[in-house]
Amino acid sequence: MQGPLWRALFLFRYQGWMMDITVRGLACSVAFFLAAPLPLEAAGNKVAGRQKAQLCQGCHGLDGLAKVPGAPHLAGQDEVYFVKALGDYKSGARKNEAMSVVIEQITPADYADLAAYYASLSQDR
Repeated sequence: MQGPLWRALFLFRYQGWMMDITVRGLACSVAFFLAAPLPLEAAGNKVAGRQKAQLCQGCHGLDGLAKVPGAPHLAGQDEVYFVKALGDYKSGARKNEAMSVVIEQITPADYADLAAYYASLSQDR
């Protein structure tokens, strides 16, 4: 009994089986992404960050575009990376002579504000 009816029945059952696997896979994927921790976000205040950026403008510019050779552009910088970098300068894990002077004037509470401000700026000149 290899007629078209049997083939149709087989394909229908096969497609149903595949649909079951697809739905289960989709459900598992959704559950995984909902359970996975979300990336950290620096919940800073851009306006406060702009005021605090006065300390940074000598090297990095108020617009986030470096004014001193060797200083990185901060415009458009990822907030989480920015906060971590400032923490590393504060702890001494990262070292830079100019930053060692400035970081003493910035509190850890200021990091998120500065990060929010510089992340909001365009990298275009």
